[in-house]
Amino acid sequence: MDNVFNKIDYKAIKEFIDNQYRHFNALTLKLASKAFAHHISQGGKMFLAMAGAMSTAEIGVSLAEMIRRNKIHAISCTGANIEEDVFNLVAHNSYKLIPDYRDLSPEDEEELYRQHLSRVTDVCIPEEKAMRKIERHMTEFWIKASKEGKRYFPYEYFYQLIRSEVLKKDYQIDPKDSWLVAACEKNIPVFVPGWEDSTLGNYFASLLKRKVILSSNIIKSGLETMEFLIDWYSENSKDSSIGFFQIGGGIAGDFPICVVPIINMDLEEPCKLWGYYCQISDSTTSYGSYSGAIPNEKITWGKIGKDTPRFIIESDATIVAPLIFAYVLAE
Repeated sequence: MDNVFNKIDYKAIKEFIDNQYRHFNALTLKLASKAFAHHISQGGKMFLAMAGAMSTAEIGVSLAEMIRRNKIHAISCTGANIEEDVFNLVAHNSYKLIPDYRDLSPEDEEELYRQHLSRVTDVCIPEEKAMRKIERHMTEFWIKASKEGKRYFPYEYFYQLIRSEVLKKDYQIDPKDSWLVAACEKNIPVFVPGWEDSTLGNYFASLLKRKVILSSNIIKSGLETMEFLIDWYSENSKDSSIGFFQIGGGIAGDFPICVVPIINMDLEEPCKLWGYYCQISDSTTSYGSYSGAIPNEKITWGKIGKDTPRFIIESDATIVAPLIFAYVLAE
């Protein structure tokens, strides 16, 4: 199987954007792409914060290549995004596409529920072939850690699952289109704040209640995740400027961007501010939503500086992110 994204003429996409994208969100996309590419070309690193349902939107087709080519160096994402990339990896052929989802009645939705098809906008994830399959495998790694008295971050269990190759025979897409497989191969950290708010996190809680697993201690906590992020940022920002590329809002972005003021203000240890900032957002900016706050607000919190290249693209990330990735890959 070939990775279709590898066949794309990145330079042609870059030339198209440079020529056609002249105003409004289009211009911001172009400027953000140029600044992203420049940041990397100057030896900078890029941190990706990913919210929404980007894995089910199959962002891995473009994101995996960014990771493999060292354009993304660490990731923060929701528990849903990290697990849904693996769901798609092993159950893609059983996903049900519903392009007319806006026309569904409550009765139609209930019928999908009866068929164990969980809908995410225009596509349904098959419960048995995706969630249940991964739950069964992951439970084995959790029980093993419990017996051995070991503790890991959520992403480390996913890396153990991938490296065990127990899923390999069940792959239904080219693994080169899986961003988590690419991240595992590069061994980059994937920070997952609020992991409990995911299908596997919910299932893990049920195992605790049923006494299948006796302690939650085998999963490193959110506070430990922040400690790990502090260490990662402190070490990697010594010799490099680290940029922040944010898809959506919520905890995937709010959690990691705070690492800079934690180091500077709370630990009182000097560190560089984020050296680049871009958010693809559909949040309203005027309702007190941090997810929808314009980048300048982050200056007041000591996250970015007045000279930090900063952009907000108010558009659909499923359209915008692959274009920016293609532009950067053209360099």
